[in-house]
Amino acid sequence: MSASSASAEPPPDGGPVSAAAATPPDGDPAARAPESCPRLDALPARELAGGLRVAEAHSRAARMKGLAKLDDMPRTTALHIPRCRSVHTFTMRFPLDLIWLDKAGQVVRVDADVPPRRLKSCLRARSVIEARGGTAAAFLAAGLS
Repeated sequence: MSASSASAEPPPDGGPVSAAAATPPDGDPAARAPESCPRLDALPARELAGGLRVAEAHSRAARMKGLAKLDDMPRTTALHIPRCRSVHTFTMRFPLDLIWLDKAGQVVRVDADVPPRRLKSCLRARSVIEARGGTAAAFLAAGLS
């Protein structure tokens, strides 16, 4: 067994894996992002190029729950909240990229890496797409509109 594969397994005594062992070999914390999110996967979505997915929060319950209290979210998934000009990140545990869209669905502004405990508004917007911090460029390149 190689040293790299041994570090990802729990210790023989059943104790927790250390943070160092949980860090990917390249040391990039973004590489630890989950590959799926049951809350977002349950919502209707549209697929974009490159395997990106935009979940649609059309119901009141989906809008109210949003991304609140998630530990993290996949780099390949974002949440579209229609009829929204203002969001808060008070219960967030990671930064968000906010992509603001006008009535026609065209991008009017991008707020990158908005940290937790913030309030952001865009009066020109009619909806917002919330993506994991650092991923807005990938969604825009995939043809998001």
